[in-house]
Amino acid sequence: MCGIAGILNFNGERADPALLQRMSEMIHHRGPDDSGIFASGPAGLAHTRLSIIDRAGGRQPMHDAEKTLWITFSGEIFNYRELRRELIAKGYRFTTQSDTEVVMHLYREKGDECVRDFNGQWAFAIWDERRQRLFLSRDRVGVRPLFYTLSDQALVFGSEIKAVFAHPGIRRKIDLQALDQVFTFWSTVSPKTIFKGIFELPPGHSMVVEAGRVRSGAYWHLRSGSPLAVASEEESAGVLLDLLRDATSLRLRSEAPAGLYLSGGLDSAVIAALARQHLAPSPLKTFSIAFEDPEFDEGPSQGEVSRFFGTDHTEFRCSDRDIARAFPEVIWHAETPLLRTAPAPLFLLSQLVRDRGYKVALTGEGADEILGGYDIFKEVKIRKFCGVRPSSTIRPLLLKRLYPYQPNLRTQPESYLRHFFASKPEDLGSPFFSHLPRWRMTAGLKRFFSDGVRSELMNHDALHDVESMLPTEFYRWDDFSRAQYLETTILLPGYILSSQGDRMSMAHSVEVRHPFLDHRIIEFAAGIPPRLKMKTLIEKYILKKSAGHLLPGSFKRRPKRPYRAPEARSIFGNGGAWPQDREMSEFLGERRIQKTGLFDRLAVQRLFEKIKSGKAIGMRDNMAFTAIWSTELLVDQFVENYRGVSAHSIH
Repeated sequence: MCGIAGILNFNGERADPALLQRMSEMIHHRGPDDSGIFASGPAGLAHTRLSIIDRAGGRQPMHDAEKTLWITFSGEIFNYRELRRELIAKGYRFTTQSDTEVVMHLYREKGDECVRDFNGQWAFAIWDERRQRLFLSRDRVGVRPLFYTLSDQALVFGSEIKAVFAHPGIRRKIDLQALDQVFTFWSTVSPKTIFKGIFELPPGHSMVVEAGRVRSGAYWHLRSGSPLAVASEEESAGVLLDLLRDATSLRLRSEAPAGLYLSGGLDSAVIAALARQHLAPSPLKTFSIAFEDPEFDEGPSQGEVSRFFGTDHTEFRCSDRDIARAFPEVIWHAETPLLRTAPAPLFLLSQLVRDRGYKVALTGEGADEILGGYDIFKEVKIRKFCGVRPSSTIRPLLLKRLYPYQPNLRTQPESYLRHFFASKPEDLGSPFFSHLPRWRMTAGLKRFFSDGVRSELMNHDALHDVESMLPTEFYRWDDFSRAQYLETTILLPGYILSSQGDRMSMAHSVEVRHPFLDHRIIEFAAGIPPRLKMKTLIEKYILKKSAGHLLPGSFKRRPKRPYRAPEARSIFGNGGAWPQDREMSEFLGERRIQKTGLFDRLAVQRLFEKIKSGKAIGMRDNMAFTAIWSTELLVDQFVENYRGVSAHSIH
């Protein structure tokens, strides 16, 4: 995994090598092993390298023998060996053993369609010198990031927004509509980012810049509800396990040692079982996070898995103060407001992984989205069950089966649960039926917006932003499949794989790989009927059927427990004593809140004092505090006191 950046001038100016160097320096953490730049006429490419495959010969930007194609590539093409053999059979000659050269030659062979052959996670740019053509692409589900800005004068792109901001002509300003999206969905909706005029290339998309024209489009679509060729439960389970075995073995291809993030749950345990089979007799190295509070700690489950598979295990014990201290740097790397502190422990874990000499780690991410593991999928079944008979007093009792890791919610009376998980008649026909309770709760945070922000957003509806990106067939799918689509296209790339994933791991130069997100598995899972993904209320039934025999017996009974971390308490400490009161007062004080103008200063002060005094707060207050603090940190770091060069506008 690496960092990439580049520029294509439309005004005839030559690409500036010094600017390319500054851009690469801003993302040095993504590739500390080497760096390089290429500049020719209006085009320039920059690269920072994290050497994992062909560590001796994979320097970038890389060129072909005629120096007509130049590439800067971030990611891994896991099936590069197979593709390399096919290209050699067609007469192509290779000078390296890297997957980067495979990408370059396959582009020459198939053009823009080359990406359809890749099994991997990537973001890359190819400059075709002969045709004066720039081709950019991003992997199917958005594991690897790629940002850009476009003006009459230039296209500027990079793996992170801070590389784009290294260009002296780019403004740094918060996009209020994007902020509205974050305060609804936990993330922006692609192609928007939190910064005005800065966009991300959506997952599964490529972009071509040629003859002054820019066009982008999808080369891959997530499909749900498609018919499954394998009909029986047993056959489906068998095919799924075979695919998982192959996906895991492909993602263990590395010249650098590979470890595994062990959460203590089903998904990472399945990957541990398959990785151990592949690596035997060599031991499997595993890493995990433990918390002081048993509400968040999964240490016992992680230990059980480690002992069962005999892994060489390292546990990182994360304290509340660790989270508080790391959070400002977490925002610098996330480049977006956060509604949860959960990325901070993962940021610290990746630091430990790198300190132990590991550059590669596998995870179980993606299984919940594609195989029906989240409580929101149970929730949609129960809410629909209740909604069709709203007078029933028995059906709402099923709501107590939801979110077992949130005891306060489960002890609420039936009337509260009925209100919280409301299934109004008008909601039953909504395309967003599955997510309305969650999005409405999150949107409640907007009560902290200032009058000025409210006025600016008066005619903006974040739900319309999502509705405009839905495929036409979405409206023909069942509620379960719709819920999966929304999770996989919004929360997964926007938050799970980004704020909790790539941005936290690559902050310390650790590449994370996701076997469950192999596109073959995603496409196969799309055709598995919902009744096999969630049988009654048994989540990920088909995965348990497929791989349950590989795991400790307790996993057959263990309910889903998502990864969470301490929230406001971690910032203020036990008893409400903030160890760095002056710093916190600066970011949530009246003077600063009024200066930035994003939030209502009195509402923020009331929330601040409530939490600081140690009074009990609920989920919404926790989210509000984290969201406001992270937004103010973001403004300070990127708008007011940016570490890069000073800006003047080209927009």
